[in-house]
Amino acid sequence: MPELLVADLSRWQFALTAMYHFLFVPLTLGLSMLLVVMEGAYVMTGKEVWRRTTKFWGTLFGINFVLGVATGITMEFQFGMNWSYYSHYVGDIFGAPLAIEGLMAFFLEATLVGLMFFGWDKLSRPAHWLVTFLVALGSNLSALWILIANGWMQNPAGSEFNPDTMRMEVTNFMEVLFNPVAQAKFVHTVSAGYVTASVFVLGISAWYVLKNRHLGLAKRSMAVAASFGLLSALSVVVLGDESGYALTDHQKMKLAALEAMWETEPAPAGLTLIGIPNEKEHRTEYAIHVPYVLGLIATRSLDGEVEGILPLVAVAEDRIENGIRAYTAVEALNENPNDVEAREQFEQTKTDLGYAMLLKRYVDDPATADRATIEKAAMDTVPNVMMTFFSFRIMAGLGFLFIAMFALAFYFVSLKRDVPRWFLYLALFAIPLPWIAAELGWVLAEVGRQPWVIDGVLPTFMGVSGLTVTQVIMTMAGFTLLYGTLAVIEISLMIRAVKLGPGARILPKGVGGGGPDTHNEPVPARPRTIQFDK
Repeated sequence: MPELLVADLSRWQFALTAMYHFLFVPLTLGLSMLLVVMEGAYVMTGKEVWRRTTKFWGTLFGINFVLGVATGITMEFQFGMNWSYYSHYVGDIFGAPLAIEGLMAFFLEATLVGLMFFGWDKLSRPAHWLVTFLVALGSNLSALWILIANGWMQNPAGSEFNPDTMRMEVTNFMEVLFNPVAQAKFVHTVSAGYVTASVFVLGISAWYVLKNRHLGLAKRSMAVAASFGLLSALSVVVLGDESGYALTDHQKMKLAALEAMWETEPAPAGLTLIGIPNEKEHRTEYAIHVPYVLGLIATRSLDGEVEGILPLVAVAEDRIENGIRAYTAVEALNENPNDVEAREQFEQTKTDLGYAMLLKRYVDDPATADRATIEKAAMDTVPNVMMTFFSFRIMAGLGFLFIAMFALAFYFVSLKRDVPRWFLYLALFAIPLPWIAAELGWVLAEVGRQPWVIDGVLPTFMGVSGLTVTQVIMTMAGFTLLYGTLAVIEISLMIRAVKLGPGARILPKGVGGGGPDTHNEPVPARPRTIQFDK
């Protein structure tokens, strides 16, 4: 069907733009807070090296910030271009957090970011630090409102379908705001951004130390990144556990899929460390299990049950049948809004209306679906098990790797004051890893929600615009070309800024300049370890 191909292509296009945009978001979140810490050291000590350090990392923050804003705006346009029915159906709810983000958070950071770059010689040290803090606050508030919107898509709390307007409407904005899924996603995502920036700063600083350049900046940056990164990496794991706990109540199928748990196990369920999901035969081959762990993490109890994929499919079948009754009632209310019997039937079955919509993939009228079609639609509620299973394990494995790396960094830099060269190379080559973890986290969150664009409410294939396949392919090709060009510009500017170091004019005059670094302490050629000042 052309409509389904348009939906698949639109998903690919949004995935392309979202994953590209998410290359910039974690670094922006993390660098903004690291700038607050570094400039705080400058305010307290008055040492010029801290000013140069802050301005140097501020330059890299500025390059990243500009590209992040440009790609974020493109994503919002797609809701109207490619997902117009989705925007119509839930715009009253989904649009509110996005509007608040633009008016509150983005306005704050966009207004003050110029003052942060150009106000060094015009503001006092405390005043400029306050500006930097407010830019960081705006960046993090932007993430909050975006993730409130995304969290609502994962768990549509505080809203319900109105048969009179044929749209989803807000019933309790506080439930939307304090959605447990949104709150868990926010703290986890922000902490992951802090880890990303800390690995970035640690790796580039390690390169400077290996090259015996800008050692004053590099050593101080490594010390900040090691401490901040260790705390952030620990919080990612702890807050990731909170995200998993939220899935137990609100996204049971996603939890079962990422564990490739086909049947419900006796409580507490075991955790599969590794294995190969066989989606055709509904089993996991070569699996290594750790008893009780999943049940303890997911339910925080010894008797809490984690439901398997196939039992949840059976539940979906019942919900589809109940949803058909809701759909029939909505059709009757469209013909006669005063039909008391139809309205009563709708009120009793409205929570399952979205499940009846899954049948529209196969039949025009869900009420005409036979048993085989209902069973087929119920199986559609299972996301891509292979993708979610491995995305979670790679992401979690990298999370524990970051804890170990930052623990070593803190030990070498802050306690031993002696960093071996092998660790400097490790820090340098680890720079891409947090982006891999972040992108896999996004894949897990979005693929694990399928087949829903709004969990349990609106199937993804129904949310698209009335575009042709050719139109979607052409816009996707245009975005790919544009983003490829922007990627080359971004990487080139970043590499140039790092190679030139502090004091270089990468951006317009006044941005990032800090004068020559006078802390290039000489070290022996290619020593086995790098001594840090006592």
